[in-house]
Amino acid sequence: MGDTLLGHPDIGQTGGGNRVLPPGDVFDEAMPGLLLGPLLRHVDSRSATVWVETDAPCTVAVAGARTRTFTAGGHHYALVVVTGLEPGTSTPYEVELDGETVWPPPDFPPSRIRTFPEEGDPEFVMLFGSCRKPIDPGLGFDALAAYAKRMRDQDEKDWPDALMLLGDQVYADETTDATKKWISERRSLDKPPGGEVIDFEEYTHLYHESWDEPLARWLMSTVPTSMIFDDHDVRDDWNTSQTWRDEMARTDWWDERERGALVSYWIYQHIGNLSPADLDQDEVYQRVVKAEGDVGELLHEFAERARQEVNGSKGTRWSYRRDFGNVRLLVIDTRSGRILSGGARSMVGDGEFEWIEENATGDFDHLLIGSSLPWLMPHAISYLQTLNEVACRQPGWRGRLGEKLRQSGDLEHWPSFRASSDRLAKLVRRIADTDTATVSVLSGDVHHGYAAKVTFPTPVRAAVYQLVCSPVHNMLPWYVKPFFFLSWRRSLAAVLRRRMLRKVDPLPVDWEKVGGPWLGNMVATLRASGRDAEMLMERVEGEELKRIATVPLK
Repeated sequence: MGDTLLGHPDIGQTGGGNRVLPPGDVFDEAMPGLLLGPLLRHVDSRSATVWVETDAPCTVAVAGARTRTFTAGGHHYALVVVTGLEPGTSTPYEVELDGETVWPPPDFPPSRIRTFPEEGDPEFVMLFGSCRKPIDPGLGFDALAAYAKRMRDQDEKDWPDALMLLGDQVYADETTDATKKWISERRSLDKPPGGEVIDFEEYTHLYHESWDEPLARWLMSTVPTSMIFDDHDVRDDWNTSQTWRDEMARTDWWDERERGALVSYWIYQHIGNLSPADLDQDEVYQRVVKAEGDVGELLHEFAERARQEVNGSKGTRWSYRRDFGNVRLLVIDTRSGRILSGGARSMVGDGEFEWIEENATGDFDHLLIGSSLPWLMPHAISYLQTLNEVACRQPGWRGRLGEKLRQSGDLEHWPSFRASSDRLAKLVRRIADTDTATVSVLSGDVHHGYAAKVTFPTPVRAAVYQLVCSPVHNMLPWYVKPFFFLSWRRSLAAVLRRRMLRKVDPLPVDWEKVGGPWLGNMVATLRASGRDAEMLMERVEGEELKRIATVPLK
């Protein structure tokens, strides 16, 4: 690269891990560089965490707080915990590596930490969506990048307060041509899994490709971001069934793939979801930040435990909770926590579900349940998935056929875990019968958006909704689009419902579509003010976002 600064005209960096430097500077090989981030993660009224990846071990400073990087697999990371902030304030920040300023970039407003007030119920605005592939002209413009373009010209009072990414931040099984070429320089693509990623090192490449987009990178440096994985973060149909897991275990590459996925998820996504208090109590995090030398083996062993199912539970809990004034966000891991062996089938184990039920109770007006997979789907799809679950339990060829249909048709959402779906319905109803104003399940995954109003056999006090936004940046094959409209037709659903009721009890909940289906690259905004709330859906047209729907949540 010589001694010139190459990069995007707006931000001073392109993909591939170039250093971010102040305008006019040249590279000094002895100076550590910022490879990725900063990502603003957990923010409350008095503290914040900021995540970075650097190209060498160093001390990272943000807003007066300092921490040393930790090293994993030869890569260097830090999660800087900033404390002593005042409630309801906005603090511009820089990132320093060993005393040298490497952020912010030129031509963007300064990145800011905006804390939440401790009293009162101000308006709260959260973006959400899922399924975000790297830059590709064939996929249209990225909805997050379009939102960042708007923010750049706004007063900060109009910026969103939070961002929830509901899965598929990286696509380990659908890599770009550039990534396949990079992988081919490490190993042969002629052996399975071909152009899919296979280990931690290749996962780090995916995160750089996805998160290095200049506009979205700046947005995530100034909007507190929560995350959860979905199947493509690991592989399509991840943990669909025990049969699927058994098939994958027979390959000679899957174990390392899943461990690499969980190690990279822990570093790039999970630790930033946690509060400073949670980090203090997290045994693995404390071991990592206090360790001398490379912690790759430590995290490798942690990932092996995390993927194992023992006595109806998993080795770690990825679900978490965040509070934003009078709004609670409760995020459920609907992938890694599944219980599949021994004849059991549940979305999460009993112990984790008890944690979810406990944390769904509190002093708030609005409960947001983040689930990468929709709880309530088009009725026809929902009934079909429940019927398929019943069929898969049949002996002989009927069960084998049901399993083939399950895997080929992606029949593995909440309705295909009927006992777990009913338990979630019971939880939602319990909360909706309290003084809570709204309960909303926020989801992605299904590559279209919709809003559905939820009802129960007897009325509840709160407004209850299923809200879906997907994709942020992806493409839906043309031949699939009509299916999403047909699947909401009640006539088709009625036929499947009659068949379902011959096999299982009636559902404890009903729902009606009140918006959608919407198609295209999109991002949703949930806005809560006092006890009122609404969802806005915006779709990319050209390189701008256009509002396509407003759904009052009442």
